[in-house]
Amino acid sequence: MEIKCPSYVNTALELLKKSGFKAFIVGGCVRDSIMGKEPNDWDMTTSSLPKETMEVFKSFRTIPTGLKHGTVTVLIEGQPLEITTMRIDGEYRDNRRPDSVQFTEEITMDLSRRDFTVNAMAYNSDDGLVDPFGGRKDIENKTVRCVGEADKRFGEDALRIIRALRFSSVLGFEICDKTADSIIRNHHLLQNIATERIRVELVKLLMGKDVEKILTQYKEVIFGIIPELKKCDDFPQQTPYHIYDVWTHIVKVTGAIRNEPNFRIAALLHDIAKPDCLRIDEQGIAHFKGHEEKGAETAKEILRRLHFSNAEINCIYNMILLHDKRPDGVKSHLAHLCADYSTEAVSNALELLIADAKGKHPEYYAVEYKRYKTGKRQLEEIKNESIPLKTQELDINGNDLQKLGFAGKEIKEVLIQLLDDVIDGLVRNEKNELKIRANKYKKV
Repeated sequence: MEIKCPSYVNTALELLKKSGFKAFIVGGCVRDSIMGKEPNDWDMTTSSLPKETMEVFKSFRTIPTGLKHGTVTVLIEGQPLEITTMRIDGEYRDNRRPDSVQFTEEITMDLSRRDFTVNAMAYNSDDGLVDPFGGRKDIENKTVRCVGEADKRFGEDALRIIRALRFSSVLGFEICDKTADSIIRNHHLLQNIATERIRVELVKLLMGKDVEKILTQYKEVIFGIIPELKKCDDFPQQTPYHIYDVWTHIVKVTGAIRNEPNFRIAALLHDIAKPDCLRIDEQGIAHFKGHEEKGAETAKEILRRLHFSNAEINCIYNMILLHDKRPDGVKSHLAHLCADYSTEAVSNALELLIADAKGKHPEYYAVEYKRYKTGKRQLEEIKNESIPLKTQELDINGNDLQKLGFAGKEIKEVLIQLLDDVIDGLVRNEKNELKIRANKYKKV
């Protein structure tokens, strides 16, 4: 087979070859090329030692990315290209990285240290595809399989556990039985991995087309990362609106919502507090009053622990907090929510609301969909009608109120009251009318 590489990659391959070294493209770019996908990154491996690699590319800008582990980054045609010396890894004592590496000139030895067969392939135009572990066949069979012994691979770097789930979710591949058994047996090793690394893989997993399958089949792994979710498993909802336990409902909603990181995370955590808020009424029907507020706070704690950014946390927090505030047809009610949280926050919450409906009893979906469409239409009307949502958008300001005799914190209070009045349609957003309205709030 032939893999067409970008010109900057071919340049690197040729320079190393002319200098007497072996060089291959390796890993994910080979996998993606075989699958007919455009690789996002191109990585290379070579028999040249790091200092030799830097000498080969002395006319280019080189960055000693990780000389200890053999990696040099070269800028060719403005593109960064990681070139790593073929190596054999030493002992892993922290489930994260090898204590030492030994460089080698044998490509098969280098490929034998990699995580999964689909990532353990190399290619150049002279040797063709180098595939000692059957990666191409596993791609054809849509299988995720560890190279060699799964327990050893996961013991070397426990992050591979969640990477296996990510590949299965994103590529739609099945995890082979031996690898799957090892995942369940070793998932506790993830506690040795930095939360930042876990967060990256978790988000990618949630973006996969087979996310529902992975969350269902490997829930123990997810509960190990987010223990607060475990209590949702098999927790009955006992309400006519639901036909699934809380965890199954969460899984359905996660698969149904918009395929963007903040939305998928919000869906995963949106009902996390339901078990803590359960109340059964006299008719035996369950109620979960306050689960949005408690869930939003719990989610914030989890997201901080996983080192999400403040902007991401705020977005997800608001989605969870607002997801159960269904539009009731009164536009001013929705406008007040926009004023309190932002139009974007309300719009995002509507997306969670409709995804939430897809995880409930099917006969209630039509009602929820009508509410969703009403909310989206009213958001457009609020925008088109230029309804003010901030006091700064009023046709009156603090100086105007000062001239009317208001002072201190009273000015802010009156501006907030005037904003509410405009949103409620009690007065137009016109300066003279607002002045007349403001006089009604003068303290006697």
